[in-house]
Amino acid sequence: MNRGRTLGIAVVALVILLVLGVAASQFSHKALQEPSSIETYIAIKVKRWLVSRLAQEPFPPEPPPSENSIANGRMQYGGTCAVCHGQDGVTPTRLGNSLYPPTPSLASPQVQGYSNRELFVVIKYGIRNTGMAGFANIHSDEEIWNLVHYVRSLGEPSN
Repeated sequence: MNRGRTLGIAVVALVILLVLGVAASQFSHKALQEPSSIETYIAIKVKRWLVSRLAQEPFPPEPPPSENSIANGRMQYGGTCAVCHGQDGVTPTRLGNSLYPPTPSLASPQVQGYSNRELFVVIKYGIRNTGMAGFANIHSDEEIWNLVHYVRSLGEPSN
């Protein structure tokens, strides 16, 4: 009886190892190779979950958006973010497009779908294993909120 149970566990373990082996064969470490659809799907889901979880942490309260905070955010953006996201925040640079995943337009639904707290998390801490650097060592929390307000302004329809 004990031997049968041990054999059953061994078979289950073997099946799990085979499934993990097949899944691992879908991944590549090459930065110039576009990831598979499975890898992309998993990465997007994990990223959204992690950003959402981090956004639950206590942060300094968000100041209300204003023309001044957006203008300050635009100025800070030009010095740190434009190198990948482009001067307009909508047209990524050649460098930004060479990353996997490619740098998104900041006006895109993908970016604008984040809450302000989630944008704060992404800008402050970055996203590991992507080109998105964290700026907590460069910008104060107030400056990061200004960047959030500027990014949010890019998604507003033009008049």
